[in-house]
Amino acid sequence: MAGPSLRPHVHWAQRHRELYLRVELSDVQHPDVTITDNVLHFKAQGHGAKGDNIYEFQIEFLEPVEPKPVCRVTQRQLNITVQKKESNWWERLTKQEKRPLFLAPDFDRWLDESDAEMELKEKEEEKINKMKIESRVPKDPFKHLKKGYLIMYNLVQFLGFSWIFVNMTVRLFILGKDSFYDTFHTVADMMYFCHTLALMEIMNSLIGLVRSPLIPAVVQILGRNFILFVILGSLEEMQSKPVVFFVFYFWSIIELFRYPYYMLSCIGIEWKPLTWLRYTVWIPLYPLGGLAEGVFVNSRHLYKQRKQHLGPKKRKMK
Repeated sequence: MAGPSLRPHVHWAQRHRELYLRVELSDVQHPDVTITDNVLHFKAQGHGAKGDNIYEFQIEFLEPVEPKPVCRVTQRQLNITVQKKESNWWERLTKQEKRPLFLAPDFDRWLDESDAEMELKEKEEEKINKMKIESRVPKDPFKHLKKGYLIMYNLVQFLGFSWIFVNMTVRLFILGKDSFYDTFHTVADMMYFCHTLALMEIMNSLIGLVRSPLIPAVVQILGRNFILFVILGSLEEMQSKPVVFFVFYFWSIIELFRYPYYMLSCIGIEWKPLTWLRYTVWIPLYPLGGLAEGVFVNSRHLYKQRKQHLGPKKRKMK
């Protein structure tokens, strides 16, 4: 014959909308907490006054409650929150007038009705004040226009760099290494367009249209434009070098993930795989791209010295 079930110590408190139950059990395992016909049923394995055992109890509430309790288990106790169906103050917790022996007030959370009303009033006033503050903030009449501009900008840049990436990839598969030597003449026009348009990112950051820091944007965009327009544009010898392929390829891969990420952010969408790629792909590509860009800068210096020392000499005046 089974002995009487063990009941844990339970402490309770209330607010106008909620009931709080604190079950004094530590190391709780497999808690089963349900509400059926306004009766809360509790059963769990845990360590209580009678050691490590299975504890259970039932509470028939004084008035109707919502049938879905919220439980939060900690190492030292189990907390249950029950929503009342109507916002009012109960004179007691249980339907039976005599309080069960295992049940006691939770003085850590206990408030009488007047204190609870004061707390509720303070919360309502806080909510009203917050709404007033928000209403004082002037609404931006150009908000949707700005968002549309940013979406379109990022979309155009994504399509531009996608064209570059696809073009270079297809040519690599068809021509192999031979595609390295005419990369500049094949995709330079689109690369010029994308990097000229990228100057808008400096302006966007400068006027506060985006939250991106200004200095990193200036360094990256002007650095790339220097390589593209000044070094490659002025040194025809460099335009047919294989290093051009790798620099353009690294640039396009990075932007394939950066611009779609910004575009989705404009409409409040976050796609976790894209976020991971946006903040991970740069780790191997930035050092490789920096190395290739360094080759450009150094080669420009060497070509300049070569021209200075081996170029045509001026004739001396007689």
